[in-house]
Amino acid sequence: MPRSAPHANDTDTRVAVLANGVRVVVIPLPHVATAAVSVFVRSGSQHERPDCNGIGHLIEHMAFKGTRTRDCQRINLDAERLGAEVNAHTDKDHTAFHMHGRAGDACAFVGMLADIVRASTFPNAELERERGVVLHELTDVEDDPMATAFELFDRACFGTHPAARPVIGSRANIRGFARDDIVAWVERQYTGANTIVGVAGNVEPEAVVAAARAGFGDMPRARGNAVAPPAWVGGLHSRHMRGASQAHVVVGFPVPALADAHAAFVVAAALLGEGMSSPLLDRLRERRGLVYHADCWTDVRDAYGQFVIEASTAPEHLREFADEVACLLRQHATETDPVGLERARNQVEVGLLRDGEAADKRLESAALDMFALGRVRARDERVAAIRAVDAADVRDAFGRMLAAGAAVGIAGGLGRSAVAQVKRALRPSAA
Repeated sequence: MPRSAPHANDTDTRVAVLANGVRVVVIPLPHVATAAVSVFVRSGSQHERPDCNGIGHLIEHMAFKGTRTRDCQRINLDAERLGAEVNAHTDKDHTAFHMHGRAGDACAFVGMLADIVRASTFPNAELERERGVVLHELTDVEDDPMATAFELFDRACFGTHPAARPVIGSRANIRGFARDDIVAWVERQYTGANTIVGVAGNVEPEAVVAAARAGFGDMPRARGNAVAPPAWVGGLHSRHMRGASQAHVVVGFPVPALADAHAAFVVAAALLGEGMSSPLLDRLRERRGLVYHADCWTDVRDAYGQFVIEASTAPEHLREFADEVACLLRQHATETDPVGLERARNQVEVGLLRDGEAADKRLESAALDMFALGRVRARDERVAAIRAVDAADVRDAFGRMLAAGAAVGIAGGLGRSAVAQVKRALRPSAA
């Protein structure tokens, strides 16, 4: 039996480590009839050099195009005959492959995913076809003003650090990747130290561990991926997009990484902009009519975190929008509404409880905890951290963010003067 991982604080979760470093995370959920099964690889765009940016995303596509024993049609049929859903995604900090179906088929899903992750052949003919698919996907991103605003925002946050690069990569890279590049990347990145096999559902942990050992036990251990935390840059990047009738804006600030004290920033985001009664929605939509919708949240990862405000407004309202956002941020750095704080803490807590009831979300949260912390945080630990946030903590979080200076991405319909006015409104001295 593999040794148990130390400090696995979530007592509902079983963690085992295979001899080669592959971690197996099992979350028994006896009250559900299905199971979520995922393989997480700590390899994302933040681990890529500029000349190979986008290769992880292309590999995610190509993994389903054939293995040593199954072609792409058989891969899909084998899953769908069991009624299972199959999916995958690539992010900045990881790549993941998923199946979701009946709990009794969970161990079979582990084997199927092992075949996809470990035995893909990346046929050249399929590569040429899938290269075109990804280029179409990139065109969709380039034509989407909000997606463009987020890319500009990441660049404003982190400059030339790999965390600023888009997951999908560049058109030149996508066109240039060869099969040998893909094979070499998988050999370096898809290793025991970078892999987590996770199952959540009505399953027997010992059976899951045995299935994981059969499918992943001979992976080379190698060393775990790590990335240096990015320095915060700040500033504004904008792009005029012809035909866009709105200005799409993303404003943000630095937040501590997952291993650091970040709960106050999570509560601060909910206080400012979660729900129709939040100050952000109340001020921008209900009182000023500047937006149809605005949102605020935190994105906390293994190497960094971001506090994000997202909205779309008419180009002629861009200056007023920025002034109102700056005013709200300054206000929250000096005063805290106790009712708003109660609302925010409760909203975050309910969100944690709701995610804990969804097998796939709970599984991904556990995997990212393992990558960043080496353990799985218990639900009570996460809730306690939120409940402990007080008004002074929230004011301090807003003050620290304002002192760091905003990062802003704007895309769509906009003029030079409006962009300059946004930059002035959100400069660090505005705090």
